[in-house]
Amino acid sequence: MIRLNRQVTVFGSAIFCVVVFSLYLMLDHLQLDNTKSPNNGGDRLQNGQLSILQGKIDRLERLLAENNEIITNIRDSVINLKESVKDGVPDGGNMSQGPYPELLASPPLVLPIDSQDCQFAAREFSKPADGVQLLDVYDLLTFDNPDGGVWKQGFDITYQENEWDSEPLQVFVVPHSHNDPGWLKTFDDYYRDQTQHILNNMVVKLHEDSRRKMIWSEISYFAKWWDSIDGQKRDAVKSLVERGQLEITTGGWVMPDEANAHYFALIDQLLEGHQWLERNLGVKPQTGWAVDPFGHSPTNAYLLKQAGLANMLIQRVHYSVKKHFSSQKTLEFFWRQNWDPASSTDILCHMMPFYSYDVPHTCGPDPKICCQFDFKRLPGGRVSCPWRVPPQPITDGNVQQRVQMLLDQYRKKSKLFRTKVVMVPLGDDFRYTDALEWDQQFQNYQKLFDYMNSHPELHVKAQFGTITDYFNALRKSAIDPGHTGPSLPVVSGDFFTYADRDDHYWSGYFTSRPFYKHMDRVLESHLRAAEIIYSLTLANIRTSGKRNDFPAVENYRLLTEARRNLGLFQHHDAIAGTGKDFVVIDYGTRLFHSILNLKQVIVNSAHWLVLKDKSAYSYNPSKAFLKMVSKKSIGQLVPTCLFSSRSVVIYNPTEQDRTSVVTVYVNTPHVRVVTDHGRPVPAQISAVWDEPTTASTERLKLKEDGSEHQVKVEFAWYGTTSNRDKSGAYLFLPDGVAKVYSPARPPVIRVTKGSVFSEITTTFDHVTHTLRLYHVQGVEGQAVEICNSVDIRGEFNREITMRLTSDVDSKDRFFTDLNGFQIQPRKTMAKLPLQANFYPMTSMAYLQDPGTRLTLLTAQSLGSASLKSGQLEVIMDRRLNQDDNRGLGQGVLDNKVTASSFRLLLEKRKPSTLSYPSLLSHMSSLYLNHPLIPMAVSTEAESLSLSPLSPLASSLPCDVHLVNLRTIQSKEGGGPSDEAALILHRKGFDCTLSNRNTGLLCATTQGKIRTEKLFSELRFQSITPASLTLMHTPEEGSNQEEISLKPMEISTYRVQLT
Repeated sequence: MIRLNRQVTVFGSAIFCVVVFSLYLMLDHLQLDNTKSPNNGGDRLQNGQLSILQGKIDRLERLLAENNEIITNIRDSVINLKESVKDGVPDGGNMSQGPYPELLASPPLVLPIDSQDCQFAAREFSKPADGVQLLDVYDLLTFDNPDGGVWKQGFDITYQENEWDSEPLQVFVVPHSHNDPGWLKTFDDYYRDQTQHILNNMVVKLHEDSRRKMIWSEISYFAKWWDSIDGQKRDAVKSLVERGQLEITTGGWVMPDEANAHYFALIDQLLEGHQWLERNLGVKPQTGWAVDPFGHSPTNAYLLKQAGLANMLIQRVHYSVKKHFSSQKTLEFFWRQNWDPASSTDILCHMMPFYSYDVPHTCGPDPKICCQFDFKRLPGGRVSCPWRVPPQPITDGNVQQRVQMLLDQYRKKSKLFRTKVVMVPLGDDFRYTDALEWDQQFQNYQKLFDYMNSHPELHVKAQFGTITDYFNALRKSAIDPGHTGPSLPVVSGDFFTYADRDDHYWSGYFTSRPFYKHMDRVLESHLRAAEIIYSLTLANIRTSGKRNDFPAVENYRLLTEARRNLGLFQHHDAIAGTGKDFVVIDYGTRLFHSILNLKQVIVNSAHWLVLKDKSAYSYNPSKAFLKMVSKKSIGQLVPTCLFSSRSVVIYNPTEQDRTSVVTVYVNTPHVRVVTDHGRPVPAQISAVWDEPTTASTERLKLKEDGSEHQVKVEFAWYGTTSNRDKSGAYLFLPDGVAKVYSPARPPVIRVTKGSVFSEITTTFDHVTHTLRLYHVQGVEGQAVEICNSVDIRGEFNREITMRLTSDVDSKDRFFTDLNGFQIQPRKTMAKLPLQANFYPMTSMAYLQDPGTRLTLLTAQSLGSASLKSGQLEVIMDRRLNQDDNRGLGQGVLDNKVTASSFRLLLEKRKPSTLSYPSLLSHMSSLYLNHPLIPMAVSTEAESLSLSPLSPLASSLPCDVHLVNLRTIQSKEGGGPSDEAALILHRKGFDCTLSNRNTGLLCATTQGKIRTEKLFSELRFQSITPASLTLMHTPEEGSNQEEISLKPMEISTYRVQLT
């Protein structure tokens, strides 16, 4: 029996069929029945609830019976949709353009997919002759770790003195300062204590000598500094850029983590940086610089290529892979996407060969020698050389001997590459803070260069350079037409999981601080929803021509702040969970405030869009027209009184018509939900539980097409090793295989059954685990929803994992996504330690055999593995009592009660060569990450007439995702312009998975969309293709009539809507 406290608190879930990017008005007629009072006793209340529920079911059945014929006709028309698709939009416009959303067509039995759209995933993949596939390299390597001599993880390098006689060695020394936007200090504290001084000194010291060079990456810092300097200093900076002394590398808001970051946020922080550069410096970065992310993803390579960059550099790669690439001279390569059969995605990449990006590990293979050429470590300074041989100031008396030492290292380093061009970084974390250090490094190195360059017998030309100076010389030597040098190889795959020494695999940070990883995705979802509805509102206001007080500038300020807070959190010590406790709190506070601000942007925009009479619009921040009805916020209940009704507006932020369950908290169990035409909406009333009850449950089994598959969910503990080096924020060093979770007392199990959903909630001491099935025709009805609430705050050196065990015969293969963008095949290797077989899972992981695929979709980034055939496990949280000696100086003890959400999908499949998600999997992931947004209309505003709005003419093609519609900042001031960036992604999908009963209401169109048929009321005043971040615009192609996307392609268009 349900136990109710005196205050009855329930939540109602209703199935809403809503149109793409739509705002729909629902009238919640929340009617109290006087005869059903909690005071009449529990039995009568329960009977009353059951009778209400029975009545709802009876009415639903009658409604379904009455509409059966209509639904059958609509279903038949949708099945035949494929034949009527012309120009990317089904004939007849939006198939859900009936007067109200309950008239959405039933999903077709078989999804209409154009046969041409299946060829991408079905083709045979042929590797180029000089191609390197990282999976093959892993198979090849023994992963032993012999002592390599002075280069501990490498080998002895030898050369002949005369090797450079015909072509001298070109050396580019690249000064850099790696500025973490938060790690051991907050972003603001680092800026105050170090970064502003680095940049101030840079202006002075580079102007002293035109031969000096410097590179800078993090625009978050650069923009903060720029705001503080005067016009004269800004002009000085511009002149340094124009003269090639200062290069902006990558140009993103931060140097992002590449494991946990979702591609939406990776694009957004790159856009924010590039747009800032365009407005303030007129700079277009050419080269990516990523020396510190803990492993590297080909997604980042693709995004840089799409943004118009030509080159990139990476550093943190497994030491065995570095050694192999060094021995094969493949450290400079064209990085190509796994799914690219040609070379359109190739980007020239340099992999640094040694242990670190600091000076001891960059001039050559011997850190003891190289450290002597880090002149910040001269005797008397705060930093010294651990090898106990300090640098010496360069004088006329020692310059010859010091040049011979350094040139020997340069020559040895160059032997690992195919050309006579060598790149030597000169810097470290927060270097060049003091004017003294600038003098120490630049004056001493200039003496060394002057000696080298004035002695032709040395056959070397050495100089300061930017990273693009180096790449230009490399291209001239190896790539440009007419060159006689060697060709460079093609590499495909990713560089996870990183190990820097021994068995120290950096797979812990895939999960560390999961509370904030989840908050990151909540902010992403809100930001995308806010960007789109704000952009549509501005266009709608321009079209209406009505004067109004819509807070466009103030809301744009909130959007900009949210973009920058999300961008800041993509930093490789932020979303990674590898900062100090108080730094993590600073990031979390920024995320939280931006989520609240974006809710305001959404309700302000929705207010304008749903008002029938626009002249009645009035902005009053103290009296909100709409209010977010957030889950778990009992203070935001939709209030009810006797026979009252409240309007609820539902915002669908996706580009698809969808049938979804919406949860709204109310304060009475006597509720019915109708449209404002009085049509009933299927609804279920369920209690918000104050006290658990006890029951029993059976094993969960999934069925499809009559076949039965065993899927078991369990939890397990990892401890940490007894060795000296233990798990920490970065490293996962377990004490062996996980031990199955066995609670001290039996779990409390609660079963809920209803017409909209049924669920089982199991409460253990450390985790509350909920499995939910939706009884709806839409996408949500195709998967099992899993929600975990984890609390390990009382534990000592333990990590909790959720393990799925199935009868899928996956052997040692599984698949994880990279950044929510693409799928990377994985192989569990017995020759590697357990922790090496964990990989980042940003949005999904799956197992498959020839007939079945089991996919786990996730709403937050976590570490995952498949350690046995048929098994998939995900680390949910980690509590570690010590530092893992990577610089953080603390353990991970700031755990919170952390919620995580998943969907489990079981699909039939046929064997195929390449592996992509199904359309159903893509769409399930989209809906999981971008839920419908309910907003309650204030009681004061109930008298105003509202009307639904469907901005898109129809669902976009099933495989096309609207990544963003992002209003561009005006050139003057900080407000919005009348232009926006329209970003579209055509997803690669696998047709060999069953496309029956998917619940989808879309078709595919070979990636083609007619621009005049995209929106229902708005039109493109202009639409111009651009590079990903709007840096480059081709001369031709303006005002296209048709958008055409290749599979996997992400494209950006500069648009004006009217």
